[in-house]
Amino acid sequence: MATSREGDRREGILVRQGRGFLQVPGAGHEALSAVCASLLPGDWIFPYYRERAVALARGVSNADIALNFFGKRDGIGAGRLMSSHFGSQELGIFPSATPTGIQCLPSVGMAWGAQKAGSQAVSVCFIGDASTRQGEFYEALCFALQEKLPVLFVIADNGYGISTPTASMTPWNIGALNPSICQRIDGRDAIAVADAAQAAVARLRAGEGPCVLWCELDRLWSHTLSDDHRVYRSLEEIEEMAARDPITLLRDRLIESGQLTSAQWKADLARIAEQVDADYQQAERAPLAADATSNVLAPRNEKSSPTTVSTSSRREETMVEALGAELRRALADDPRVLMFGEDIEDPKGGVFGLTRGLSNDFPGRVVNSPLAEATIIGAGVGLAATGWKPVFEIQFIDFLAPAFNQLVNQAATLRWRSDGQFSCPLVLLAPCGAYLPAGGPWHSQTGEGWWTHTPGLRVVVPSTPQCAVELFRDALNADDPTLILLPKRLFRRAALPLPEHNATGALLRRSGPEATIVAWGNTVEISLDAADLLAQEGIDTEVLDLRYLVPCDWPSIETSLRKTGRLIVVQEDNATASFGATLLAHVTSETRLWDLLAAPPQLVTRPDVHVPFHPKLEESVLPDASRVADAVRLTMRHSLSL
Repeated sequence: MATSREGDRREGILVRQGRGFLQVPGAGHEALSAVCASLLPGDWIFPYYRERAVALARGVSNADIALNFFGKRDGIGAGRLMSSHFGSQELGIFPSATPTGIQCLPSVGMAWGAQKAGSQAVSVCFIGDASTRQGEFYEALCFALQEKLPVLFVIADNGYGISTPTASMTPWNIGALNPSICQRIDGRDAIAVADAAQAAVARLRAGEGPCVLWCELDRLWSHTLSDDHRVYRSLEEIEEMAARDPITLLRDRLIESGQLTSAQWKADLARIAEQVDADYQQAERAPLAADATSNVLAPRNEKSSPTTVSTSSRREETMVEALGAELRRALADDPRVLMFGEDIEDPKGGVFGLTRGLSNDFPGRVVNSPLAEATIIGAGVGLAATGWKPVFEIQFIDFLAPAFNQLVNQAATLRWRSDGQFSCPLVLLAPCGAYLPAGGPWHSQTGEGWWTHTPGLRVVVPSTPQCAVELFRDALNADDPTLILLPKRLFRRAALPLPEHNATGALLRRSGPEATIVAWGNTVEISLDAADLLAQEGIDTEVLDLRYLVPCDWPSIETSLRKTGRLIVVQEDNATASFGATLLAHVTSETRLWDLLAAPPQLVTRPDVHVPFHPKLEESVLPDASRVADAVRLTMRHSLSL
């Protein structure tokens, strides 16, 4: 506790001297470190940003915290995590992320995995009182209660959300928490915290379900050094808090009981100050990381190999049949594979029948989720980061928005923010797209412009049953989160397996010398139909099924352009800030590619409008074969002046 406080003091001086960038102090929260006395190797903690003392108690060295404060190469996250964030695979500390409450659902996912593995491991989630108004806290608590998971939620109630008093807002005060699982304690008293945590952790290990420790304490200093709590707190309140300092309270108690003398205490403080000062001086001289571009994605895993959907015959299979069989194989081959999503259990087996029969044959491993998309993704993060292979489903990609925080800020950043120490091999299946009657604006989106914009997230789109199997196998072998957008219009289309080919790149679906059409998902079939129309006019086009949007197969695009000199990109997403627009921007900004162009490239796309409900209106805004053919003809009529 004293080391934590001295570190806070040292960092405050460094920031005021202009030698540091940011400090989020933990002063007043130090007694929560006593929770760690009840934890064992294999347990996990999910900290937020005032858990410096907790990190120290769990085994993080002050020298490592100092390196992180300066954002140095050998610090936690190599300058990528904020200075108040901590993470360690070895010590069971999940890397922090800044959005409030974002740690709750992964902590539940980890606990779920421990329960399923028959482990005695527990998960401890630290969160501030203001953050308990985030919806993800409630989702996490509800799922933990539903499954009786070994999760301890430690609420640091310091009475403020930055400058906003929280007394009238917290779930405890407004009666939103069940008192049978929630205990209010004095979070300034390290002994009380240790005793309550010991009892709670014993309950978790006994399989009795989650606990909440509501810890009343004080934030002794301002929110950060860029904040001044004297603006919104009275001097009297600040003085009253100082009298309740948890370090002073513990010191006095130990001296009174004869376990410590004043002389020993002074000597300890002097020794700690000297060591902390040395740690920060050494950290300030340490080297910076070379760059911030590594570990966005893991290196390509070459386990995938060319494959056909059917090994016994050349019978026609639909995408649902082929992918369903592949999901069955994955569950049979790897006990770490776990499926979770809305309505995926039998007898329904998913709204499209993708998982039909699987929950009967793999009980407990194909599980219905609550109607809560953030729970699906957040639990998947916790599972993936602790050794599982979650294959989770979002019923329609249109409904992913409630899970945006977990996918974009948590799953996609995990490898990068920990500089490769952690990974998130989550496979997310998401039916998508239009070209089916009456889907309307919330059952017809693809939205790949959103997802491909997110560094650290792999995005793939199949157009045939064989492609769906190949992309799934590759995703299952990958060490990063993979979003598989499944065009639902193609689910029931039967198709013979294609010849074997490279399973980790674009697929040349038609060869031709005069123009390159790049498409993915639903628009591949449309592009092939357009190529047939153009062939009747003597225009021979090439159709490249991109399949991999991230990481994109740029070499295949370049190879085709060297042959044709003309590029037409076809997508069903809307135009602005779309992935198709990114492709055109890349081609026109790269000199070597620009020099290959014989005509201005074209984007065939939905305009910036939502997909309407009425089939005729839907048809009016979506690309079709006629529009693709018109775009090709346009490139044939116009040439760039060189």
